[in-house]
Amino acid sequence: MKLFDVYPLYDVNPEKAKDVFIYDNHGNEYIDLYGGHAVISIGHSHPEYIKNIYRQLNKIGFYSNSVKNHLQEQLADSIVKYSGCEEYSLFMCNSGAEANENALKLASIHTGKSRIIAFKNSFHGRSNAAIAATDFKKFHSKLENRLDVTFINLNDSKTLENEIKKGDVCAVLLESIQGYGGLDEPNEDFVLLINSLCKKYNSCLIADEVQSGFGRTGKFFAFQEYKIKPHFICMAKGMGNGFPVGGLLINSIIKSEHGMLGTTFGGNHLACVASLTVLNVIEKEELQQNAREIGKYFIKNAKQIPEIINIKGRGLMLGLEFNNEVKEIRKKLIYDKKIFTGSSGNKNLLRILPPLTIKKRHIDIFFKSLKEVI
Repeated sequence: MKLFDVYPLYDVNPEKAKDVFIYDNHGNEYIDLYGGHAVISIGHSHPEYIKNIYRQLNKIGFYSNSVKNHLQEQLADSIVKYSGCEEYSLFMCNSGAEANENALKLASIHTGKSRIIAFKNSFHGRSNAAIAATDFKKFHSKLENRLDVTFINLNDSKTLENEIKKGDVCAVLLESIQGYGGLDEPNEDFVLLINSLCKKYNSCLIADEVQSGFGRTGKFFAFQEYKIKPHFICMAKGMGNGFPVGGLLINSIIKSEHGMLGTTFGGNHLACVASLTVLNVIEKEELQQNAREIGKYFIKNAKQIPEIINIKGRGLMLGLEFNNEVKEIRKKLIYDKKIFTGSSGNKNLLRILPPLTIKKRHIDIFFKSLKEVI
């Protein structure tokens, strides 16, 4: 049987990985500056991660959410401890798309409304409501046309206010730093305006932290750059360091009812242990601080390359923009220099999303290689 051909694939076959390195079936060593879409947070094959998952697997790996799982409660407490996000409760799921999907559903239930405001160049996942709120039409089908989504430009305060005051908006869905769309950020005044308008007109603010959460930007969540309190905070990717896990933090003003949400695999024992380990390692190895320091070092080096016309992002969620498409640069980096980087909806932008354990010496190798291929 053939695989359903939906991914354009590089001719590289990874067989093992350690920290920031990937090794293919020919024994070649690659520096991973992409982290599998920002998934690898504490480094590949971290010994504590392996040990804890193995230990849990020898106890129990999965059972139904119809019985208690104390690991979910432990994880909820740990997220509060590390993020400072009190007055929230946790619902666990399997992916970022599922987290966004559930947030949108709860927003509609809470407000009694159905229209969504999203932003140009946004990406929120590939399930029905999440993809409807994603501003890349090539990913859409006619099925999503049934959902009412209004796309506006980041920082367009006038349009935002005109739309939300119509009174039918259940949610504003925001990436504090856009991921796939190209690392653009709203300015602080615009974020504060979203927050105040949502309160004024009974709409929910959803912070999509799927890619930017769990310390990647140097703060636990990227929205914490601003003084806001979203109704929902969506998490995944770096939350499990490769284990499929997602989560939704739900503000205490949202009231729960039995049957509102559900999941078969979400919050299983292995997923909880994976995420608990990520949190512990982030704290013990000071990886948020490392993200801030290496991010600054990266930007300082990027400014020395005249071909780079724009440097975007914060911490270790970064983008390098050129005057032309970066497709050939990425090919040369992976095949000639053995370095993984990421693409973007902005074809001129190279995305950099390494494990949070990355060091300055790896950044030095990258920039030496980049100068040689551009």
